[in-house]
Amino acid sequence: MELIITPAGNCRCVYGEEVDLSVMGTLQIQRGSHVEPDQNGQWTADLSPVGGPKLGPFANRSYALRAEVAWLHEYWLLPEPGEAFQID
Repeated sequence: MELIITPAGNCRCVYGEEVDLSVMGTLQIQRGSHVEPDQNGQWTADLSPVGGPKLGPFANRSYALRAEVAWLHEYWLLPEPGEAFQID
């Protein structure tokens, strides 16, 4: 699980249960996407909540979830230049 921590002390991450984030303080959790089936039984990952594209269709929900997380890590999780540093 990657955490991006800004100089102001805010933390951004793709939510997972590997780290108990509640120990860091008050949480504000926001949806990054919607993974939903379509009329044909295919799955899409709609990343519009974070300004991203719609990915898919995928044959399985698990493929859509993996694509969602990969996109979030590559395009959304990155800190703004000079804004933050990364802790792995």
